[in-house]
Amino acid sequence: MTSQTLREARKYEETVEKNIAGEERPDFHLCARTGWMNDPNGFSYYNGMYHMFYQYYPYESKWGPMHWGHAVSRDLLHWEYLPAALAPDEAYDRDGCFSGSAVALPDGRQLLMYTSVVKERQENEALRDIQTQSVAVGDGIDYEKYAKNPVLDGNDLPEGASRFDFRDPKIWQNADGTYSCIVGNCLMDGDGRILLFTSSDGFQWQFRSILVSNNHRFGRMWECPDFFFLDGKWVLLTSPQDMLPQGFEYHNGNGTLCLIGAFDEAAGTFQEERDQAIDYGIDFYAPQTVLTPDGRRVMIGWMQNWDTCSLRAPDAPWMGQMSLPRELSIKDGRLYQTPVRELEALRCNRTVHEKVPVSGTVRLNGIKGRRVDMELTLRAGDPQALYQKFAVRFAQNDQYQTSLSFRPRESILKVDRKFSGSRRAIIHQRRCLVDSADGSLKLRIILDRFSVEVFVNDGAHVLTATMYTEQSADGISFFADGAVEMDVVKYDLM
Repeated sequence: MTSQTLREARKYEETVEKNIAGEERPDFHLCARTGWMNDPNGFSYYNGMYHMFYQYYPYESKWGPMHWGHAVSRDLLHWEYLPAALAPDEAYDRDGCFSGSAVALPDGRQLLMYTSVVKERQENEALRDIQTQSVAVGDGIDYEKYAKNPVLDGNDLPEGASRFDFRDPKIWQNADGTYSCIVGNCLMDGDGRILLFTSSDGFQWQFRSILVSNNHRFGRMWECPDFFFLDGKWVLLTSPQDMLPQGFEYHNGNGTLCLIGAFDEAAGTFQEERDQAIDYGIDFYAPQTVLTPDGRRVMIGWMQNWDTCSLRAPDAPWMGQMSLPRELSIKDGRLYQTPVRELEALRCNRTVHEKVPVSGTVRLNGIKGRRVDMELTLRAGDPQALYQKFAVRFAQNDQYQTSLSFRPRESILKVDRKFSGSRRAIIHQRRCLVDSADGSLKLRIILDRFSVEVFVNDGAHVLTATMYTEQSADGISFFADGAVEMDVVKYDLM
């Protein structure tokens, strides 16, 4: 039985989306159907389709009482909107259906597990979110909330755990048919950790163990965890709040963290061996992964940052988009990310320039556009005198540009969008320490109408940024202080 709240949201989104022209949306990135989008939820493969749910407030292009938007795809690039799946319409989730995940049940139905939120006045009169975990079951379009929700609440938490920061369950089915989920949590002092729960059927849950604790190293509360086996290692992804930078590795604010290590299944604990950021650009948070039918681990993140949400005008018809789907692998103990291979089917109009000498500013025939897949290979043009700086500028006209610049002597790559039309003093630059020998570097730059994603050295680092420059700004130019030799392979993406 669909609630009035959900019916109203579905009617609203169906009516209002007709006013948004196709060219006002990204071409191959999922964005909000209407209004506001943040975290990916329930990223799954079910009944022959990829499903992406998302944190959603359809009525305005800003955060509000959270619903779950819903879209499906066959190739992870072309998405079809379905009606909103969840709305805050029960006593236990009246203040929001926050992030969660999805799994297929043995009877063929799909189970959604999400964080249900109710604001409660505390003894000091402050209103705080009480966060619990709930489930809903459905057929890929309509979902019915479980009569005994919530399935996890404060009574299921270990001693010292915060009831106010207990969210974002990631569920999976084990080989023996049982289920596990991890949930983000923190201690009362705000220090993050990940809790592990188990269930025989997906409905009755028990606390198992503290999977891993932050111990005041990476930010504070750990949100949006994901946990999976990849290339012989266990990988934990999470998004810590209030991070402090550590050299070039972690950016200030709300960041991303990848821990690689081993899982002691008997003890329910994770032993980390390596840590790194997931994305080194400006706009990437709260990623989720799916295992594809052909065995690839594919990740999508929210292509936005909480500190840059004022980049778009408040009257924009939508706010928030998802990153490109990225295939994950581990090489030399490091997480690598490459654009999902399905993207290659969108390539056309191949343009190649080889051994181009770059000194000063250079423009090349056939190299322009706002929906582009471009591979650059850089080498020092003069082995005896290493160049000082290389830059590629895109989404460019006389007024606007976004740039990517590389200084080989420091091995620092920087993305900069301060000339991309923003009227706000928000984050416009990020820097990343990359691997480079003698000024050599490989870059794959993917542009959609409102974003850039840069894959460095076959995916060892990725930098992501959104930009809302006028679409007529489609120029691409190259610059070197010194001498660079460059190969360019560029495709339009259609």
